[in-house]
Amino acid sequence: MRSWGVSVPEPPPAAYHVRMVDGPAKTPRTGPGAGPEERAKGYAALLVVQLAFGLFAIFGKWAFVDFTPQAIVGWRIVFGSAALGGAVLWSQGRRALPTARDLVLLALLSLAGVAVNMVLFLEGLRRSTAVNSGLIMPMIPVFTFGLAVLVRHERFSWTRGIGILVALTAALGLALGRGAEFSESTRTGNLMMVANAFAYSLYLVFSRPLVAKYGPLAVTAWVFVLSLWTVPLFAGDVAWIPDHAAPRSWVSLAYILVFPTLVAYLLNAYALARVAASTTAVFIFLQSLITVSSAILMLGEAMTSQTLICGALVFAGTALVLFGPARSRA
Repeated sequence: MRSWGVSVPEPPPAAYHVRMVDGPAKTPRTGPGAGPEERAKGYAALLVVQLAFGLFAIFGKWAFVDFTPQAIVGWRIVFGSAALGGAVLWSQGRRALPTARDLVLLALLSLAGVAVNMVLFLEGLRRSTAVNSGLIMPMIPVFTFGLAVLVRHERFSWTRGIGILVALTAALGLALGRGAEFSESTRTGNLMMVANAFAYSLYLVFSRPLVAKYGPLAVTAWVFVLSLWTVPLFAGDVAWIPDHAAPRSWVSLAYILVFPTLVAYLLNAYALARVAASTTAVFIFLQSLITVSSAILMLGEAMTSQTLICGALVFAGTALVLFGPARSRA
């Protein structure tokens, strides 16, 4: 089976990345065959990545006090384009420049991977809870495998098929069910975050050959840059610098820009050059646990019995998809 290494843009964003090879910058000491010291560095980097993405929903909730989701997405795209684009040009130079044909595909992928993905996640998070965002997050590899089967990148197996069914049913139960904080807005937010997971999965599947060709960091930088034209469409008439914004809102925005947008992507690329992609899948559970536990402790959100059962079933179905037997198509 080919490895589908996962780690979230989005929250989220992920942040999950398909990785087939390490890209142009790979050295003999990196990759799955790296020594124990290099692997330890890779695991440490992945832990920081999961913490950065896992706390995204918490800081997002705090930022919503003064910033709209559209403004936060606008800030992320502009900042991410400049920071990630600069990092890639500095580290890879002309090697990161795509062909004209690849540039067209990257432009299309930027919609699913950045613009639509980010708007759906943050609009969904504003309407729903951080707990629900953490429990819906594992649907990304589930959708990714299902789409990969449809486009014949992966072979279907009954174990993984059952996992998709279990996880999808549980996610819909979580999205549509009535909990302690249920409202029509909550249900809409949950469905938007499920749609966010599906949109990012589309990006992961169809960016696969580009990631193999240019490396994950270069592809991420390009989809950010190629999303810049969308910013005026959804964030052109909102306040990017709100009057009388509280210090905590600015600190929360700064966290979102520095850690889930920049640091996490840089460390993710660093880690995937040192750790076998197939071993990184387990970190999706850690990211979800960080989000859920932090939402309960830091935001005071509730964990109902229905939420707990649906979340456990999402985790179980995701585990079947990630670790069940399957073979890739040649």
